[in-house]
Amino acid sequence: MQNAIEVRSLTKRYSAFALDGVSFTLPRGCIMGLIGENGAGKSTTIRLLLGLARRDGGDISVLGEDPQGASRELRERIGVVFDDCPFPESMTLRDVRRLLSAAYKRFNAAKFDSLGLRFALPERQKIKDYSRGMKMKLSIAAALSHGAELLILDEPTSGLDPVARDELLDILLDFIQDESHSVLISSHILSDLEKACDYITFIHTGRVIFSEEKDELLEKYVIAKGSEREIAALDQDAVVGVRRSAFGCEALVERAAGERLTHERASIEDIMLYYIKGDAK
Repeated sequence: MQNAIEVRSLTKRYSAFALDGVSFTLPRGCIMGLIGENGAGKSTTIRLLLGLARRDGGDISVLGEDPQGASRELRERIGVVFDDCPFPESMTLRDVRRLLSAAYKRFNAAKFDSLGLRFALPERQKIKDYSRGMKMKLSIAAALSHGAELLILDEPTSGLDPVARDELLDILLDFIQDESHSVLISSHILSDLEKACDYITFIHTGRVIFSEEKDELLEKYVIAKGSEREIAALDQDAVVGVRRSAFGCEALVERAAGERLTHERASIEDIMLYYIKGDAK
């Protein structure tokens, strides 16, 4: 079975920013979390995957097709959620249902209605009167209701409370029970990604720092604690970054090199922060 997404040496240049040789692969039946600070290139990557911007170099395959000049069939097979609701604010839930029914051949009105009830979306209230969280739930309901095989979500948990975020993760996990389905999700709430994702791709200043299986990544690193001298004595090739304080040092380090010191599990958030903000070794 082909991969859901394949990106090779992707480049896109703007006057003040560039994606530089971005590469990663999302297998079918998996969820990939796309992480990085604001301005790192996550949204630019997503726009290129959707054919909403033209790349300057590299190759992209989405469900086996180049998204530049994508066919209507490919667009039917992708569900998209951005951080802003795409529907006119004068519309109601009923209006959105009619719009989607006209736009997608495989629109499933019963599924859309079921998700509307699950998310407690009012039938007749105009979207302009929805809360931010309700607008996000509406976007998610739309993305899940037209037979998509691939979901691409850019900050979908923005504005959702913890209960709603957990419910969304359950929906995504249920979605990939069909092994032909896949999810690419960008989020700043890294604890959510740690719960749900199979792969993590970290983009920093337009470059991929790593793209790895989540469980292998979490097994790879620990946070080692000790004095300045103890941290300096570690194999520096295994140290990602160091954080110093008046009470000593902590370092993100490969597990084999750090286990002789007091250490603790590193989260995805820890790993990202040490890569970005850790002091020089």
